[in-house]
Amino acid sequence: MNFVECHEEPIHIPGYIQSFGYLIGINAESHSITFFSRNIPDLFKIGSSDELFDRKLTDFPEIFQTIIASDIYTSLNKLTRRENETYFDKVFIGDKEYHFSIHRSGEYIFLEFEEVLINPDKRISNKYDNFYGIDNTEELWNHLLETLAKVVNYDRMMVYKFMMDGSGKVIAEKKGDDMESFLGLHYPESDIPKQARALYLKKRKRIFSNVYADTVPILSKTVENIDLSFSASRGMSPIHGQYLKNSGVSSSFSVSIILDDHLWGLVTCQNVEPRHIDLEDRVQAGIFTALAANAYSSFKSKNELNYRLEVNEKLAELKTDFLKHNHLFDSLVDNKTEIKNLPEADGLAIISDEHMVTEGLTPTSEVISHIVQWALENTEEKIYVSRDFLKSYGQELGLPESAAGIIIYFIARDKNEMLIWFRKEFDEHIKWAGNPEKNIGVFSQNGEEKQIVSPRTSFHIFTENIKGYSKRWNSRNISAVHAVRDLILETSHKNYNTIKRLNDELKKVNEELDSFSYTISHDLGTPLTVMKLNAQMLLGNLAGDADKSKNKINTIIEEIDNMAEMMQDVLQLSRAKHSEIQLESLKTNGTIRKISENAKMTYGNSKSEIVIKECPDVLADKTMLHQVFLNIINNAVKYSSHKDLPKVEIEGTADGQTIVYRISDNGIGIPEEEKHKMFKIFNRMDNAKKFKGNGVGLSIVHRIMKRIGGNVDYESNKEGTSFILTFKKPYI
Repeated sequence: MNFVECHEEPIHIPGYIQSFGYLIGINAESHSITFFSRNIPDLFKIGSSDELFDRKLTDFPEIFQTIIASDIYTSLNKLTRRENETYFDKVFIGDKEYHFSIHRSGEYIFLEFEEVLINPDKRISNKYDNFYGIDNTEELWNHLLETLAKVVNYDRMMVYKFMMDGSGKVIAEKKGDDMESFLGLHYPESDIPKQARALYLKKRKRIFSNVYADTVPILSKTVENIDLSFSASRGMSPIHGQYLKNSGVSSSFSVSIILDDHLWGLVTCQNVEPRHIDLEDRVQAGIFTALAANAYSSFKSKNELNYRLEVNEKLAELKTDFLKHNHLFDSLVDNKTEIKNLPEADGLAIISDEHMVTEGLTPTSEVISHIVQWALENTEEKIYVSRDFLKSYGQELGLPESAAGIIIYFIARDKNEMLIWFRKEFDEHIKWAGNPEKNIGVFSQNGEEKQIVSPRTSFHIFTENIKGYSKRWNSRNISAVHAVRDLILETSHKNYNTIKRLNDELKKVNEELDSFSYTISHDLGTPLTVMKLNAQMLLGNLAGDADKSKNKINTIIEEIDNMAEMMQDVLQLSRAKHSEIQLESLKTNGTIRKISENAKMTYGNSKSEIVIKECPDVLADKTMLHQVFLNIINNAVKYSSHKDLPKVEIEGTADGQTIVYRISDNGIGIPEEEKHKMFKIFNRMDNAKKFKGNGVGLSIVHRIMKRIGGNVDYESNKEGTSFILTFKKPYI
């Protein structure tokens, strides 16, 4: 008796199809009939099935008339040039209408038929773009199930996500009220072994209409082991059939969720009673699933972009700090907190020869030394990652709970230089849909008895306690470690010729920018001068009692002067390098009042009030200071403008060696759940989308304040928002 592992079961060549389908296989070159399902004579009223072998459909014009005359059959050679592309048509066979589909696999063309079914309960929306307005994972998959329910509507519908180890988890569910919930449950890898996952990647829609129905054998005189990977009616393996019976269902339907050519998960549907889904409805379900997958991929990419921008900003700050030191070890020690936090670790150890510095939650120095020695002797890769280090080596190395997971980056093995990030043990409880332990059973396949892993008979929740593991290091964490590695390489191992070439290119670009800025400033300066002169002439020609008009013209002249000054500031900023930013003691009162007056005219309403209190001097760059107050004050006035009595208060106070400005408004406030995204570029709060803006201003403020050695923070509730700007105090 042979023993077959789950992943060895040849599920792509079962030798039979399901009872709802009919199959004919013809040679791709000669178009002669090579194999067919045993029920083909029933569908086409053929006397003896043997007369079909090695004949063409065109040899039986009366029997196959509607097939031969169909568009896809007359274009057979053209439509089957590429393998595994399926084309559909509808034909009448007798007095019934059937779906007719074709595809080529290897040297055979598969002709499949199934009866057209009318779904009276089908209700679909034409708003296909609904998925793209959702940026929440749970909401997106729930919306997909709600949409599919209007087409499929099985008793239980789930979104099943594959884990890295091949196991899976139900992350969304729609079910009948009388059914037990499987939401949040895990399933072992053996439930969907790797050859099944490979088939789900190839054939993205699979239906098993009735697990209790008899199968239909495929007849052939010359071909064995016919590959039915892309056949819509492919029969299920006896193991999978028993699995469905054990789970109490008679029908199942699944659609693969594919991201970047990778099987991310499945929409899997189960029905207690046998139920077939029409081919058109299955195709429709596939389209909706693809739309949801694309939407998920889109907002994941957007989040990833924002994360990488955030990491790059932190790395830029780290790079500046690194270059302040002559020795790498000093750079690492001086920035140990930031380096620990980048991959979201609990602790960090910096090792260089006999020197060791730790940060956060770490083992003792003695234990770290044991880990270092183990790593030097047992690893070869540049970066070693483990989330089960405590489970695997805890007893051998005497590890505490703080070393359950580690990442080791070898800076230089020969110098015993490395970074070790630590994560503490995570008390994890996994809820399985039944005991995941494998049981061996005996099954008969093609007349041969085989031992194979038996499908589970119980799906009652089984809780497994996991010890010796940390939280999983995700792709972002690993990318952060790679970023630290690249930073170390960039700042420690400079190539003189490369740096010189880059500096020459940068110098050339800067010269071009200077020339461009000068040209723009000069060309725009001329019309501004003309505007000012004409305004002054108009002012001189006004009669003495036209006070209102004079005030307006004076305002125009003043704004022209402001614009000219701003252009000059932009020109100066474009010429300045990072190290040449001029930090000086600056008076803020005039700048704040001008910006406030313009903000009221541009963003406020007739009742908008701006209260300006103490405005102490700050240490800053003139142009950048203007940009900071411009963004913050404009936002305060804009987002409070819809209130009955809009009010903004601006006040600066001295606090030790810093000056703190608080700009407060009674506007729309910032929702608590969105505060973590506040300074991310292109981010806009949901409640701010009715106001004009692009979500860049606060990101600019955040970067400027960091650059001039200050900080920006905020406090917010339903009554409004206060932005807190912290500047360095001017030198006395």
